[in-house]
Amino acid sequence: MPEAPECLHGRIMKCLTFFLLLPETLKKSKRSVKHPSRLPACYEIVTLSLKEKMAAELYPASANTNIPNSNGTTVTAPSKKSVVQVCQAVTASATHATQQNISNNNVEAASWQCSHPTLRERNALMFNNELMADVHFIVGPTGASQRVPAHKYVLAVGSSVFCAMFYGDLAEGKSEIHIPDVEPAAFLILLKYMYSDEIDLEADTVLATLYAAKKYIVPALAKACVNFLETSLEAKNACVLLSQSRLFEEPELTQRCWEVIDAQAELALKSEGFCEIDQQTLEIILTRETLNTKEAVVFEAVLSWAVAECKRQGLGVTTRNKRGVLGKALYLVRIPTMTLEEFANGAAQSDILTLEETHSIFLWYTASNKPKLEFPLTKRKGLAPQRCHRFQSSAYRSNQWRYRGRCDSIQFAVDKRIFIAGLGLYGSSGGKAEYSVKIELKRQGATLAQNLTKFVSDGSSSTFPVWFEHPVQVEHDTFYTVSAILDGNELSYFGQEGMTEVQCGKVTFQFQCSSDSTNGTGVQGGQIPELVFYA
Repeated sequence: MPEAPECLHGRIMKCLTFFLLLPETLKKSKRSVKHPSRLPACYEIVTLSLKEKMAAELYPASANTNIPNSNGTTVTAPSKKSVVQVCQAVTASATHATQQNISNNNVEAASWQCSHPTLRERNALMFNNELMADVHFIVGPTGASQRVPAHKYVLAVGSSVFCAMFYGDLAEGKSEIHIPDVEPAAFLILLKYMYSDEIDLEADTVLATLYAAKKYIVPALAKACVNFLETSLEAKNACVLLSQSRLFEEPELTQRCWEVIDAQAELALKSEGFCEIDQQTLEIILTRETLNTKEAVVFEAVLSWAVAECKRQGLGVTTRNKRGVLGKALYLVRIPTMTLEEFANGAAQSDILTLEETHSIFLWYTASNKPKLEFPLTKRKGLAPQRCHRFQSSAYRSNQWRYRGRCDSIQFAVDKRIFIAGLGLYGSSGGKAEYSVKIELKRQGATLAQNLTKFVSDGSSSTFPVWFEHPVQVEHDTFYTVSAILDGNELSYFGQEGMTEVQCGKVTFQFQCSSDSTNGTGVQGGQIPELVFYA
């Protein structure tokens, strides 16, 4: 309803009175400077209104006093304590802002994000960190598991398997995921790579890490594992790695394993690792044509594997159980290719063959009417040794090349991994003669192989092979030293027109003089005309 005329007239008169008295009020305010504690009445009224409004907005009704207003409804008024708290909070905030601006204008307080400026560093900090983790993994078998925090986004970016797991059509809704078939240490290596691109591989966990990398399709980590295994590959672990490389479908690693097993077959088959392989891998090895060892060694290795397999299966180590775990693998051993002496002193006295089998094999060796055998009759081909000739010609002189216990030595390097099996040496230039010889292979002063043996020369300029006990693996782009100390007929053939570089098949050899040589052998001429190797 519109106001009554008399009410409106009253309000107009009040306003006129206020403006007429305003100059006088201002004069009084100037005089009040002498008493700064006293403020003008209008200022006090305005300030009080603002304080009441701030307190009403900043503090909830539960902290204040309820007061009825003129209309009969209740309004909330701040208590004195509330007003003081507001003032203190505002003052403290202002003081903090002022101090911060003085020291470093518009800069936030220090944080872990500021102290790690690159994205890679910040992601690495999140590895195995509960901070902002939105998923947890229970890794490892029951009783030996480990709880690992992670972040779905990081894992999904690094692995298509995790991406499907967390964001695919069949995404996991669980906050905890159990992975019993992965070792905790390997899973942490996988996660560390995904968070930081860092790869920390160790011999004890590299196979488990390769399994994890394959399972979650992280090819770069899998490749690093394969490279690590190739670098650490040697005869004692070649059979185990062959088994694993077949399982993981890594053809390059499989090929490298075969190179070692073929060239160093005796060492590989006598290793503890051979007894740990699965039966299928055992059968594949036994069918290998290029195993470079005697069949008697193969037979003894098979017996050792049978004993280990009985123990793994909780069976007694009896003849029946050993034949049972071997199955058809026993009939892959080429027993008839042994010499009669090897068979009589070895396989014939083992308990693995039946009396009938032993009798038939003896007849096969000795009788003209040979019985039918279940064992393969063809000898393995083995590996054909290759020879690197480093001289273009040879010669002899009546007073030139002599042996008096002095050392002939040369250094060499290759561009591909090979296996040094022995040396080819010159013999007597004065007819048939027997020599005693010590041959040695070193790398950076450390002896890798040596052998003390004999050989007979027929008086020709041909070379005569002298073998190490086992072929030795030689890495590429590293210099090795071979040496020979001969004792026998003093006068000998010697090489001339030596070459510093020789191409032999797919392998390139480089030669340089050795400080160990005390008998005149060098790059241009002397002894050690050949290196015998497998590649």
